Amino acid sequence: MARGGVVRMGAGMGTAVLMLMYASTAVWAANPSAADNSASNGVPASASTSASLTVPNFAALVKRYGQAVVNISVTREVTQMGIQLPPGIAPGNPLAPFLARRVIGNREEVSLGSGFIVSPEGVILTNRHVVGDATTVDVKLTDKRQFKGTVIGSDALSDVAVIRIDARNLPAVVTGNPARTEVGDWVMAIGSPYGFANTVTQGIVSAKSRSLPGESYIPFIQTDVPINPGNSGGPLFDLNGRVIAINSMIYSKTGGYQGLSFAIPIDVALDVKEQLLKTGKVTRGRLGVALQEVSQALARSFGLAQPDGALISMVEAGGPGAQAGLLAGDVVLGVDGDAVADPVDLLGTIAKMKPGQKADLLVWRAGARTHIQVAVGALDSGVASSGNPKGAGAHRLELAAVERTGATAVRRRPWLAGRTGERSGGACRPEAGRYRAVGQWHAGRDDRRADRRDRRGARHGRAARAARRFATVPSHGSGLAGNRHEAQ
Repeated sequence: MARGGVVRMGAGMGTAVLMLMYASTAVWAANPSAADNSASNGVPASASTSASLTVPNFAALVKRYGQAVVNISVTREVTQMGIQLPPGIAPGNPLAPFLARRVIGNREEVSLGSGFIVSPEGVILTNRHVVGDATTVDVKLTDKRQFKGTVIGSDALSDVAVIRIDARNLPAVVTGNPARTEVGDWVMAIGSPYGFANTVTQGIVSAKSRSLPGESYIPFIQTDVPINPGNSGGPLFDLNGRVIAINSMIYSKTGGYQGLSFAIPIDVALDVKEQLLKTGKVTRGRLGVALQEVSQALARSFGLAQPDGALISMVEAGGPGAQAGLLAGDVVLGVDGDAVADPVDLLGTIAKMKPGQKADLLVWRAGARTHIQVAVGALDSGVASSGNPKGAGAHRLELAAVERTGATAVRRRPWLAGRTGERSGGACRPEAGRYRAVGQWHAGRDDRRADRRDRRGARHGRAARAARRFATVPSHGSGLAGNRHEAQ
């Protein structure tokens, strides 16, 4: 599809599609034994037939629940630097470079995003990067009414923001339980991609509890729902009309939709909302450790049967983990009886705990299991605001910058371990604006061989380093995502 254009289906193509549909129908009708074949292959005939004929009624869902989705228009003040020439001096004048002076000016920039009403009293959820740096926020409902919005607060780690409009008796969404959503389930999104308000798209859940670079605390729901700039902050519905997530990010080489969309589970967003409304800030539990994933090679070297858990690569001096006796090289396998799959799982579990709460950690140390009691520390990450927070979106990615510079390349390559901390057997942390290796943990022989191959391959891979990129999807945002799992 050409950028900025609309592709229309020609008459010939439409005829071909219809012919294909009729042909497939005829084949099905001529082969009534298909159900018997399905049964003989271990698939019940009724299940096979119902699965092929059942189509979700998205129209009914949109009519019933779509009224709670809103369009958000944000005005920002952008600082620009330019060149000014004295009167009478044209740009082509040989003296122009010597007489020109730099000037700084401000201009207004308008961007669009989405949101949805969670309370009839005018409370709206959206993404933090949608309303960041906003000087004014305008909210438009599906019935064409418009209201001025006030940013109540926002949270950097979850990218969730709460805004309020002065209105009552509004249609509100019904929230669901993301834990009950299964991979393969149908889902539907409503938003304002590129300013086209109340656009409906659909797809399926592709994966759950997905970890993304720089987003350690969020177990994203991955879908193939078409999400584009302007969809950010909009709801993701299940087939019961319940909101299960907030559309937030895409994985793209161009800045537009390419089949990989990511949404913030609604339970995470609702927890942020409640804390911002009640206490004016978001508080999470923390261990005070840096974590990395357990690779297969590391699992073998540690004597673990499976590459599960979260490897502690660094312990903050004086932090909650250090006070409890956690050591670099420990592998956390469980918390309060629940298994830990990876660092994101551990961070999310600890983040839900209240500061001071005791956590029973199942730790693998020196080839044996042991239990360590940790008093969880406090991590303050969100702030409330009586107005619109300047700088609230500073950590996010400006979508236009993706297309211009490709500065968000986060392609996973072990030879970039010195900067990204993704090398199995190593860990990194930020220092002086970059990443420095802080440890090597039991890297086996196979791991070292792989590293040598990766270093040789680096010579051939430099040209493709910007090939993959994650991007938030409003019309505007700013910043750059990192690539680490670290409890702050």
